[in-house]
Amino acid sequence: MSDAQTYASAGQQSTIIKAPSEMTPEELRGLTDLIVAALKTVYDPEIPADIYELGLIYNVDIDDSRFVTIEMTLTAPACPVAGEMPQWVENAVGAVPGVAGVKVNMVFDPPWDQSRMSDEARVALDMW
Repeated sequence: MSDAQTYASAGQQSTIIKAPSEMTPEELRGLTDLIVAALKTVYDPEIPADIYELGLIYNVDIDDSRFVTIEMTLTAPACPVAGEMPQWVENAVGAVPGVAGVKVNMVFDPPWDQSRMSDEARVALDMW
């Protein structure tokens, strides 16, 4: 693993978090923990699990100015909150101390599937 990448895992999920070269490992770890905690406050209203544990977050990139770009998906492209959820994510992560700004990009490749869910989400949804 290079100095520029840290992998945050929850169960089967693997989210790539790319750090700016000027951040110390301790700073990255602290900011990453806060960003993940913020992502865990966002729930799909139809599913009793947060978007991070569901595996909807594909990539988090933190640039040198601490601007965060997030790639995320939905459980289905026709999700009723597809237009609102990126704003919820932007608001949650934008409130993290040290984050300069946030941009959320919705992606559908690769398509989401249940294998991306963490064990915590599987327990919440009783999907064993």
